[in-house]
Amino acid sequence: MSQQPRTGTHRRTVLSAAAGAAALGVASASAGAAPAAAANGSEAAGRPATAQHPSRELRQLLMEIDRDRIEATVRKLASFGTRHTLSSQDDPQRGIGAARDWIFSEMTKYAAASGGRMTVELQSFVQQPVPRVPVPTRITNVVATLRGSADPNRVYVVSGHYDSRATDVMDATSDAPGADDDASGVAVAMELARVMATRRTAATIVFAAVAGEEQGLLGAAHMAEQFKTAGADLQAMFTNDIVGSSTADDGTRDPYTIRLFAEGVPTSETPEQAATRRSVGGENDSPSRQLARFVRDVAVNGATGMNVRVVYRRDRYLRGGDHIPFLERGFAAARFTEPAEDYAHQHQDVKVVDGKQLGDLPEFCDFDFIERVAKVNGAALWTLAQAPGTPRGVGIVTSRLTNDTELVWERGTEADLAGYEVVWRETTAPEWTHVTEIGDVTSHTVDLSKDNVYFGVRAVNRAGLRSPVAFPVPKR
Repeated sequence: MSQQPRTGTHRRTVLSAAAGAAALGVASASAGAAPAAAANGSEAAGRPATAQHPSRELRQLLMEIDRDRIEATVRKLASFGTRHTLSSQDDPQRGIGAARDWIFSEMTKYAAASGGRMTVELQSFVQQPVPRVPVPTRITNVVATLRGSADPNRVYVVSGHYDSRATDVMDATSDAPGADDDASGVAVAMELARVMATRRTAATIVFAAVAGEEQGLLGAAHMAEQFKTAGADLQAMFTNDIVGSSTADDGTRDPYTIRLFAEGVPTSETPEQAATRRSVGGENDSPSRQLARFVRDVAVNGATGMNVRVVYRRDRYLRGGDHIPFLERGFAAARFTEPAEDYAHQHQDVKVVDGKQLGDLPEFCDFDFIERVAKVNGAALWTLAQAPGTPRGVGIVTSRLTNDTELVWERGTEADLAGYEVVWRETTAPEWTHVTEIGDVTSHTVDLSKDNVYFGVRAVNRAGLRSPVAFPVPKR
C-alpha cells in the first residue's frame, strides 16, 4: 500500500477557507490541487468543485437526441388506447401487448446498428395474484442491453414504465393513454438506446421499458431481482417516471428544471450499518446521494440546458416508483420527475368536466422539455459508462487517535485508470467543496480531522473522466 505525504497546509487555514466557501456557495479546490474540471463562462458559476465539463464526444451525442422522435414515441404509445397491465396481450392494435411488441420492434431496429453490441429481450414472468393483480398474469419487460467493450460486468440501468392506468387502477378497458405517465419516461430510455447503440461504451448500459408499475412496481421488482440473483455489479439505476411536462396544475412553467429524488438513509441498510451511521454520520452520503451529486456534476451545463433539483427523499411524499425495488436490493438508484405535476393529466379518465379536459393526453406534454430530460440522462449514463467504476473498500483508518485522517481504498482494475482524488466538505454543505488530486495510490493522509468534515474518494481515468464519489466507512 503506497502512502502520500501529508499536505503542508495547516488544518485551521483549510477549514477557515472551507467555511468561507460554504457560506458563499462558491466551489473551491484545496491548496495545491488541480481543478476537477474546466468550465466555460457562465457554466462555472455556482457549480460544485467536483463538476465535470462535457467532452466534445458527449456534446455530439447529446446533439443527436431528437425531439421529434421523442414526440413520435409518446404519441405512438398513447395510440394503443390503454396499456394497463391487465389489458389485452394479443390484440395487435390495442392494449399492453401491442405496446410491448412495438417497443420490442423499435429496440431491435436500434440494436441492428450496434455491430452486435446491443441485444434486446422480452423479460417475462407470471405474476401470481396480489392486491392489484387478481389472477395470474404474464408481465413483460422489454430490455435492451448495450454490452460494454472494456468493463462489461459493470452495469448501469435507465428505465421508464410502459403500462398505464385510468382513474380506477383496476380498470383495464377504458382509455388510458398514459402520455406523461409514463410514455415520456419510456421515450427517454428508447431515444438513449437509439443514440448510444452506434457507440462503444466501456461499461454496460441497460435500457428498459418495464410493465406492472401501476399494479405495484412488479416489472421493476422482477428485473431488480434478476440482477441481484445474478450477482451483477449494478452501480446505478435511474427511473424516468412522469418527465413529460414543465407545466404545473396552476399553469406556471419551469421548463429548465428536472427533479431527482435520492434517498439518504439506504432502504437496504442493515442494523450494523445503521449503528455505524449513527456513530459517524453520513445520513446525506448514501450511494444514491453520491449518484445524485454525480448527475449534477455532469449534467448541469450548457450541453443539457437544464438544472437538476436534487430532492432529499426516496420519492414524492408517500409515493413510489420503479427505483425502489432496486434500492431494496442494495443498488444505488434515483428517480427523475418533472418539476411540478398536474394531477388533471395523470391517473385520470379521459373526459371533460366543467369545460376542462382531463386525462393523460399527448397534447399536455412538452416535448422540448422531454428532450432536455433525455440529455440529462444521457450525460449521466454516458459519463458513468466511460469513467472508472466507483472506488471500493474506501475507509478511514481508526486504529489510532489523531487529528489527521488516513483514507484507504482498493485499486480499481480498469485498464485506463489514472488515479484518484480525495474530496471533502463541511458537514453542513450539500455539495463537495474541495478536491485534491493524489495520483495512482491506495491511501492518502489529510491534515484535517475526520471529526469536522466529510471525506470521499473518486477514481479518474486517462481521459479525465471521474467516477461517482465513494463515502468511507471506519476501518481498523
